[in-house]
Amino acid sequence: MRTIQQGCFSELRTGSCNERADMVTKLSYRCSNGSPNLTKHHKNRVYFNKRVNNFLATDHAKLSWSSLTECRKYFIPVLCNQHGTEYNLDDSSPLTNGYPSGSSQKDKLKLVGVLTDGLYYTSARNELTKLALPAIVGQALDPVAQLLETAFIGRLGPVELAAAGVSVSIFNIISKLFNVPLLSVTTSFVAEEISKDADKASQKGYLANKKTSQNIVEKLVLPSVSTALLLASIIGAVEALALFMGAGAFLNMMGISPISTMRRPAQQFLSLRALGAPAVVVSLAIQGVFRGFKDTKTPLVCVGFGNLSSIIFLPLLAYSFGLGITGAAIATVASQYITTFLLIWSLSKRAVILPPRIQELQFGGYIKSGGFLLGRTLSVLITMTLGTSMAARLGPLAMAAHQICLQIWLAVSLLSDALALSAQALIASSYAKFDYERVKEITHCVLKIGLLTGIALAIILFVSFGNIAELFTKDVELLNIVKTGVVFVSASQPINALAFVFDGLHYGVSDFAYSAYSMMAVAVISSAVLLYAPPRFAINGVWCGLTLFMTLRMAAGFMSLHTTHILCYQLKKSLKNWIMPSPMIDVIKRAKSHSKQKFLFVSPPFQNVNIADDIAIKVLEN
Repeated sequence: MRTIQQGCFSELRTGSCNERADMVTKLSYRCSNGSPNLTKHHKNRVYFNKRVNNFLATDHAKLSWSSLTECRKYFIPVLCNQHGTEYNLDDSSPLTNGYPSGSSQKDKLKLVGVLTDGLYYTSARNELTKLALPAIVGQALDPVAQLLETAFIGRLGPVELAAAGVSVSIFNIISKLFNVPLLSVTTSFVAEEISKDADKASQKGYLANKKTSQNIVEKLVLPSVSTALLLASIIGAVEALALFMGAGAFLNMMGISPISTMRRPAQQFLSLRALGAPAVVVSLAIQGVFRGFKDTKTPLVCVGFGNLSSIIFLPLLAYSFGLGITGAAIATVASQYITTFLLIWSLSKRAVILPPRIQELQFGGYIKSGGFLLGRTLSVLITMTLGTSMAARLGPLAMAAHQICLQIWLAVSLLSDALALSAQALIASSYAKFDYERVKEITHCVLKIGLLTGIALAIILFVSFGNIAELFTKDVELLNIVKTGVVFVSASQPINALAFVFDGLHYGVSDFAYSAYSMMAVAVISSAVLLYAPPRFAINGVWCGLTLFMTLRMAAGFMSLHTTHILCYQLKKSLKNWIMPSPMIDVIKRAKSHSKQKFLFVSPPFQNVNIADDIAIKVLEN
């Protein structure tokens, strides 16, 4: 017999019930056809013990539609599913005060959180922690690897160090412009599709004895994965060609003239690093896929091995073989391809990489959403670059102080960014399953954690900022300028944390359009302040502009959430696309014609439900 699918519990505030004892069990407060409407705080619960195919039998007249006209609100929940092969519809748990025995009213919300694979939800806080901790370490690996690369190259001489610094800056700008949108879109699309795929598998009865179906664990067939990898390969090839062929032009834009001593090593280093662009883009896309799987440990291991190989190869090629800056570039590119190979190998064990049919690829969705995020990323880069440019106009000391403050600011933001990425994966997964209560729970939890994280970082930075700054320089005059930025760097941390979290929430529901348009508006306002404030307030004017930039980002996210743009508008939009079985629609239409009430269908929490299994329906009055 089919296992019972999990339904959603809700409140029944007023109404009356029919007397069919064989089909309906009245829970909590009893009522009858002749009783008047109960007061608003009274709650009734109705539980269907029969299968839906009985409910859809030909004798619909026996369903007593007249009783539905007297009930203002109904809910037909389904008991918790244990997903065991011996558990059937007749094995319903006894009820105590309207709840399954052994539970309390405080536990009723936990009953909503049952995964489609038969496992109960862990708390949102535990899930966020489980995803965020590996993500934090993984995001910190690349900056650490670049720092070690800089240290090794610095031993070759100041010219080589300056040349590598300029080349790495160009490479990072081009990569961030195109790679970040692909990473964010891939995470959301894969998380949504894998949740829908799990729902379909659960409908077909693939799950039994708490063991996940082989179709889910061993080989996932997800067009979003194949699309992401194909787009990553194309983007990587274009980036490599542009950086290799246009290395000289990019260096001219950075002010490195052809007669400069840095020109030749910088162009050589950038041309070699360009060969690693395809590996970088593909590896980021696969990391987005694993985040969609809610797996941040596998990318951590692969990236860790890749960076370890770079640490081994770089001194070997640069010093032992005497290749200098060329050997450093070769070592970095080799480590990037090692990382990509490990990620592809890990992904191939869990998903089908090549699509079975070209028609299934989702180029339209990726290009549209990626276009929005491309504009958003460009707005961020322009604003941050403008801030650096205005600091450079204030003189070398001001520029050096700004660079120290900015590096501390960006390093600390890794914590909040990792939290936002974890929230994005969890939100996208629950949102795709129409589990809006779970979405709300994750949203509230991640906002609280983000705020507390920001406050903690602000306190830590305020207390230790002077000691941290001394790690970068011992110049007394420079340190005095750096310390003037402690208020902006530390006080902005709660704002930064919430801004990053709001970005993750928007990405989780694929609301890329709002993220892009709001960021463009924020960038225009902040850029205006950055243009006019520094000449009047020196370096403090730059940090005022950057703090305003993050504050407006946070405000835009709060406005979106406050106006229920995420949790209400997107909910209504998705429910319009929810398809019920046609026999069920006929029954609902009959009930609607009798009761003259508005019906809101909520998946329990599957996108589609089999008509042979129980189904939860929440009926709301107009």
